[in-house]
Amino acid sequence: MARHGKKYLDATRRFDRQRLHGAAEALDLVRSLSTRNFDETVEVAFRLGVDPRKADQMVRGTVSLPHGTGKAVRVAVFAAGDAAREAQEAGADVVGADDLVERVQGGFLDFDVAIAQPDLMGQVGKLGRLLGPRGLMPNPKTGTVTPDVGKAVAEFKAGRVEYRTDRYGNVHVPIGRVGFERDALVENFVAVLEEVVRAKPAAAKGRYVKAITASSTMGPGVRIDPARASEVGDGAA
Repeated sequence: MARHGKKYLDATRRFDRQRLHGAAEALDLVRSLSTRNFDETVEVAFRLGVDPRKADQMVRGTVSLPHGTGKAVRVAVFAAGDAAREAQEAGADVVGADDLVERVQGGFLDFDVAIAQPDLMGQVGKLGRLLGPRGLMPNPKTGTVTPDVGKAVAEFKAGRVEYRTDRYGNVHVPIGRVGFERDALVENFVAVLEEVVRAKPAAAKGRYVKAITASSTMGPGVRIDPARASEVGDGAA
């Protein structure tokens, strides 16, 4: 069982961990509970009523955060010719075709998002064992296999993030930094909530969003009331 440090334990004593909060109130709490000397990431976790073992209940996609993530996103693009030039002009950090495939096979994984033009997926497919477990494999469902690689690069650089259910049916999404203004975090949260709800599989039965928790990188989880999650007022109960 993981052991938590003194700062974490002190933070847990400063609020009722069982209480359900409005989104704005919860995000204010997350910010106030952060005591680290770096700008922690704020993440939201959704526990969904799906069975991720079944292909028709997998929840996966991308969402654009209105205020970005606060993090510089490193983008690798598998492209050639005009597509490669467009990717470079859009700000891709590394661009290549067979040469980039070889670099990744050799251990190069210094990127956060991988994008590929469709006709290079034959070569990129060889990297499944390397990229798949890290959530980096390009996929049409997330817009990372596309003929318009320039547009995709620009969107991910501007704050587009991927999400997918883990094997327990949870979705974890970063929504910004502790240093963000409360309203910016709330707007990013609402964008993610609306996207997760929109992506509800037709095969999912019963209650869909079972629980929502917000936390900073090193901080405790603060529970958000799913019934009030879309309210964007002050969040006070």
